[in-house]
Amino acid sequence: MNTSRFSTVGIVGTGAMGRGIAQIAAQAGSTVLLYDTQPDAIEKARQALGIQWDKLVEKGRLTPEAAAAQKDRLKPAGTLADLAECDLVVEAIVERLDVKKTLFAELEGIVKPSAVLATNTSSLSVTAIAASLKRPEQFAGFHFFNPVPLMKVVEVISGLKTSAETCTALSEYARQMGHTPVQAGDTPGFIVNHAGRGYGTEALRIVSEGVADFATIDRILKDQVGFKLGPFELFDLTALDVSHPVMESIYRQYYDEPRYRPSVITAQRLAGGVVGKKVGEGFYAYVNGVAQVAAEPPVPQVSDLPPVWVSTRAARRAELLQLLKDLGAKIETGQSPSPEALTIVAPLGFDITTVAVVERLDPARTVGIDMLIDDKATKRRVLATNPATRTDMRDAAHALFARDGKPVSVIRDSGGFVTQRVVGTIVNIASDMCQQRVCSPQDLETAVTLGLGYPLGPLAMGDTFGPANVLEVLFNMQTVYGDTRYRPSPWLRRRGAIGLSLKHEEA
Repeated sequence: MNTSRFSTVGIVGTGAMGRGIAQIAAQAGSTVLLYDTQPDAIEKARQALGIQWDKLVEKGRLTPEAAAAQKDRLKPAGTLADLAECDLVVEAIVERLDVKKTLFAELEGIVKPSAVLATNTSSLSVTAIAASLKRPEQFAGFHFFNPVPLMKVVEVISGLKTSAETCTALSEYARQMGHTPVQAGDTPGFIVNHAGRGYGTEALRIVSEGVADFATIDRILKDQVGFKLGPFELFDLTALDVSHPVMESIYRQYYDEPRYRPSVITAQRLAGGVVGKKVGEGFYAYVNGVAQVAAEPPVPQVSDLPPVWVSTRAARRAELLQLLKDLGAKIETGQSPSPEALTIVAPLGFDITTVAVVERLDPARTVGIDMLIDDKATKRRVLATNPATRTDMRDAAHALFARDGKPVSVIRDSGGFVTQRVVGTIVNIASDMCQQRVCSPQDLETAVTLGLGYPLGPLAMGDTFGPANVLEVLFNMQTVYGDTRYRPSPWLRRRGAIGLSLKHEEA
């Protein structure tokens, strides 16, 4: 039985999102009135949801009685006027500001004065949609994610004039529907789409610089950090006709903030129709829905490995020396490498070329390794060459670090390794969101783990790898690139400087 104030709920728009919201609203005990400008779409939605509940009955996850009751709670609404008695109306129609504003202006004149109106917009300003309403305090964003029944997070977005009572009521109703509500300010991208800018956009920059190919970047981020999907696998799944416009929208809404700058790579692919898995071709080709991924390059066969010298400035130097010892390397301990030695550096944020020059090392014999994360916690090692690295030294480093069977990726020189750049950008954007008070640190962590499926929330990620380390990566990358997109957020800078958890909230 529905015990919330939303006993009767109207859904405008019966596409995938509207159906999903209708499903969980009916499951929560509400009477649900479905309206669509295409009358046959309403019946199709009811039939589709009925089939969905019947499948749950077959799997033993729903009783026949519960399924029948839920079907009975789905009612057609022939006109908008039929929504007059609704306690809540949720809109899930086309993402156009003018269309949404017209709809809500009409709805406000139909529903009872106590009713709450909500938009499922993913990219438009809640304040702008409500601008001409007479009761903007009873209007809010109620942003679900597709597929709604499985994606258990919903963003409750407060417009400039939305009342706290409205947000509280929507949050309580979200919990009744089995979802976790997070409170978001009315800023571009809200929480999930905003926080998600760091993953794909930085990966695209790395590709555009010729550092590594799509598959290599995907492998690195999955095996080093634990992401379920690499950024290019994710782009193919969501499709560029969805993800690229979101990138452009957030970038423009933040007045061309460099952190959110889109890539010409996705713009070109979108123009050419190479948008992802649903068309059989994206960053990967698909055969019967399966991505065709080229095999990794084999480990080089090196008969006689050179001695190894490790930079005194290497990150996690003690751990790196122990790793080399475990791998059976001949380690040099002098103040500088011998003329025969393979020189290993492990910078945070700096490129291998700069390190070789600053430390007065022979670049031809210098190879970098990413030590941001404890080697024991990763499933892959990542090496980087500089433009002058000799082939024999590159192959020797690859063979040495692959001796225990752990996969090794070798990339070209850049400021920061793949993981350093992507993790640093994710943490920095999340920290900036906290600085802007877009949401609380806890809601940010919840929204990202549930909405994006990251192995850790971005702030927890920063804490795990070390706020000071992430801060060093960003400072050094800003130096290498001379680009404000790597400028550390004040929130991160203050916490990293004093060793405070990124999740700590100020009083």
